[in-house]
Amino acid sequence: MRRNGIGVLVLMVLMVLMLVVSACSGGNSGTSSATNGSTSNADATTADNGQPKDGGSLIIGVQSDPVVLNPNYAGDRVSLTIDQAIFAPLFQVNNGKKTFYLADSLTPSADKLTYTLKLKKNLTWHDGEKLTADDVVFTINKILDEKQHSFLRSNFIINGKPVQVSKVDDTTVEFKLPQAAPAFEATLVQVSPIPKHIFENEADIEKSTKNNTPVGSGPFKFKEYKTGEYITLERFDNYFGGKPHLDSVTYRIVKDSNAASLALQNGEINVNYVDPQNVDTIKATDKFDIYPYSEGRLAYLMFNENSDTKQLNKKEVRQALSYALNQDELIQVSYGSKDYADTAKSALTQDVLYHTNDVPFFNNDVNKAKELLKSAGAEGLKLRIIIPGGNKVQEAQALYIQQKFKDIGVQLDVNSMDSSAWSQKFVDTNAKDFDLAISGYIMGYDPDAYRILYSTGSSSNYSHYSNKEVDKLLEEGAGESDTTKRGEIYKKVQEMLADDAVIYPIAYTKTIVAFDKQYGGIEQAVLKPVVIFEDLSKIYHK
Repeated sequence: MRRNGIGVLVLMVLMVLMLVVSACSGGNSGTSSATNGSTSNADATTADNGQPKDGGSLIIGVQSDPVVLNPNYAGDRVSLTIDQAIFAPLFQVNNGKKTFYLADSLTPSADKLTYTLKLKKNLTWHDGEKLTADDVVFTINKILDEKQHSFLRSNFIINGKPVQVSKVDDTTVEFKLPQAAPAFEATLVQVSPIPKHIFENEADIEKSTKNNTPVGSGPFKFKEYKTGEYITLERFDNYFGGKPHLDSVTYRIVKDSNAASLALQNGEINVNYVDPQNVDTIKATDKFDIYPYSEGRLAYLMFNENSDTKQLNKKEVRQALSYALNQDELIQVSYGSKDYADTAKSALTQDVLYHTNDVPFFNNDVNKAKELLKSAGAEGLKLRIIIPGGNKVQEAQALYIQQKFKDIGVQLDVNSMDSSAWSQKFVDTNAKDFDLAISGYIMGYDPDAYRILYSTGSSSNYSHYSNKEVDKLLEEGAGESDTTKRGEIYKKVQEMLADDAVIYPIAYTKTIVAFDKQYGGIEQAVLKPVVIFEDLSKIYHK
């Protein structure tokens, strides 16, 4: 999962996020994306020989500092975006079709219990060392190592047993599954190998200082990082996919959306997410193409059941707070119209297998909200919501929620935080000093990815939700090969998550990206959930 509310969603992903972040949020993998809106002429201008030009730099706006530059731990949108350029994946999936990167093939056995992965030959890390099957095996084993605390671990545990990984030869890796698992390929989509020779002696990889100067295998290699200002990557000439066109890519950290919009208009940033409220202003410059596209993302209000208020662990309280809100009004306040957001009721996103919106939904009933609060002994609540400062959408949402809660006698204090501090707070599983947060996640096309969000004690279960029956169903769904039975399992999961009011779904949102017309290659680079581009090597300056 990859997730992100600042943009996995840990996970997500984030998983989502896998990871949402949030870092929830947070991530993502294997999700298909569609582009709509203006048609770009970005690919029309090339060098005189008909090929894209080489040279130049690209500046991408991001909302915060990355949490960690290591794909085994990246769950927030910013970390995932930068990691996508530094660390190459094994393969990706778009519209059901695989695109192989480090891998050349992935072949399942007839019984689906063994998968054989073949790597490309002559792969190298940014420091010139060879990338081999040893690195893939090392990566998976470190994900599985409980002491290393990777949020991806649960995806490699099937019915309580770990996937076994072994090296066959320098370019061949074998995975043995304890039972057939239809989600296994979706799990591998999330893996970008890390170098064994860098991390093999590190006791705690997540906290290793070696993440500060990451060594990857992607199209761009790490050059410089100034906290709170920018991260610059430079071209990796030996990239297996061919030498990238750009000399460098800089991620400029602009935490306030107003400042980011102004920097975009002034040409200080070439690529950035755009709030719906700013689309017309950016279009008016005639310098950018606008791409609204579906990321398979859910924006949601999260209830922190671990907060020191000790009231949000009550199902009736969460239902009551949900009843206080009006989803149609919230979408209008947040996104201006339903052009950028679709109605959401399920905790699973629209693009995932077995999704259904036919689930319980607590919405727009003030009297019912008051009744539930009274029966739960929770009248006169004082709650706290955290939001990243400068995020227009979340600011509008928080003020709306504050007013609606007031109507049912609940006081809501809004804590606007530095976006980097907000990310750290959101993913801190021990944080008790807030009650609610607005986030989002992108989890990919297989529902097994949601285990990291909603299983008891999972590393990305930021709401601290626990339901043993849901745990059991999620485990069963991961290993059920009969599609009809699997669909029934995940329908039940969605119904139970909804009835428990684990979150309040706000909308399935569309992401809007502004892309400077001076650049080409966007179609070849592929617009991708969470990370913007699947392969930055294809972008070029006209």
